[in-house]
Amino acid sequence: MPAQTYAFTTEDIEYIRHGDKPVMLRVYRPTGDGPFPMIADLHGGAWSRSDLSDCDARDRVLAASGLVVAAMNFRHANDGYLACMSDINYGIRWLKANAARFGGDASKLGVSGTSSGGHLAMLSSMRPHDARYESIPLPAGLPATDATAQAIVMQWPVINPISRYNHARRLRDSANPPAWIGDIPERQEGFWGGAPGMIEGNPMLILERGEKVEMPPTLWIQGQPDQTHDYRDPESPVELNEPLRFAHNYRKAGGYLETLYIDNATKVSELSHNPTAAFFHRFLK
Repeated sequence: MPAQTYAFTTEDIEYIRHGDKPVMLRVYRPTGDGPFPMIADLHGGAWSRSDLSDCDARDRVLAASGLVVAAMNFRHANDGYLACMSDINYGIRWLKANAARFGGDASKLGVSGTSSGGHLAMLSSMRPHDARYESIPLPAGLPATDATAQAIVMQWPVINPISRYNHARRLRDSANPPAWIGDIPERQEGFWGGAPGMIEGNPMLILERGEKVEMPPTLWIQGQPDQTHDYRDPESPVELNEPLRFAHNYRKAGGYLETLYIDNATKVSELSHNPTAAFFHRFLK
């Protein structure tokens, strides 16, 4: 990672509008000549809550390291899975098409995401040319581009939606259900429209089905202990928790993936922000 620390500016921009609803992103732009590598950062919230402000602490570290970062809002919750993917695919294309405006290099783009945002980062990057995801055209006058990524960092992603749905339901039916579950099963149902969607838009099962996808170099940062994201699916074909199961599948399919385990209690800190920045600088040269 560069030794230099950059000052940066922030700008909130409406990148797309659906009816009377603007959808925003926040660009963190390092001060300097550039062009700088670019990062699209996706918030978590079980596909139904939160917004781009959840990315702020991480994105300040990334921008100070010399990366142009766009924290993105997108349709989620009951707007559904495909609406979400359309916004993200469009947002990445929009960011690339406007790279010069932000001092960025459109040929060096990474995608970051936390929890459900990590899932979305991987799914978008696996299927950048999916016609359903590419359904929103860029405005006339912007250069044609695509949503391909050159690197991914996932922070404790929900990589397997159907597994997490079943995991949450099992724990909620147990004698002492953990507080984190709440209404997560219902929120997942609202976003995915039921189990078939959770199976179709599922990076874990995409690899296990043998679907041909893009596989950029990836870092999975995982807190421990973390019952929410680091557990073994009883239906898994391998005796591995979900992070290592996915890593096994990704590598078997020919992709490069590193795992980094850190203390779960303090994971939302520079313990995860600095390795995220370092990984992007390694692979976005």
